[in-house]
Amino acid sequence: MSVDDDTVLKTLAAHRLVPVVVVDGADQGLALADALVAGGLPVAEITLRTAGGLDAVRAVAQERPDVVVGAGTVTTADQVDAVVDAGARYIVSPGLSEAVVRRAQHHGVPVLPGVATATEIMTALDLGVSTVKLFPASVVGGPAALKALAAPFGDLRFVPTGGVSAENLPDYLALPPVLAVGGSWMVAKSLVDAGEWDEITRRTADAVALAAPTKES
Repeated sequence: MSVDDDTVLKTLAAHRLVPVVVVDGADQGLALADALVAGGLPVAEITLRTAGGLDAVRAVAQERPDVVVGAGTVTTADQVDAVVDAGARYIVSPGLSEAVVRRAQHHGVPVLPGVATATEIMTALDLGVSTVKLFPASVVGGPAALKALAAPFGDLRFVPTGGVSAENLPDYLALPPVLAVGGSWMVAKSLVDAGEWDEITRRTADAVALAAPTKES
């Protein structure tokens, strides 16, 4: 793991929450980044689910350097090249692709591949990955499944994503193997499309407060 890998993962761990963002282009990306920062969360995973996702990654990386921006829904090695060129600080994939992992490692950018089984976890470990995305977390069994999957794998860390909400966020964050949790309820696409930036900031601030470690933790 490179120094930058370690820095990025420590940043995600410190905030404990990674907003999974779907935006249509640079303008929405910048406005969304500003709303997140105003809510106390300078972190974003901008997905490539729209044609403008890559432009949004580039705009945030260039114009909002204090935001730790990553690229999500990365499924090919060519996309890895594109998002790294755009300035993504980390890469998230819905599944485990050796080509994606190897290309990210080639660039020295941390990658969080998606896993849902013990076999996929073992493959990730064989590839030198120490933090994985459990996806889709709610479908594969939620916090109970994560706890069971984590048990044999020691120092492996998880970022559960998929079906995470304000209601079940504390259940995931209570598990020691969880580095951070990915969620989209505070950055719902309907709010983005409507330009409801103040509402996104409000929801983000609420989520940040909910994710904040307690004195006992």
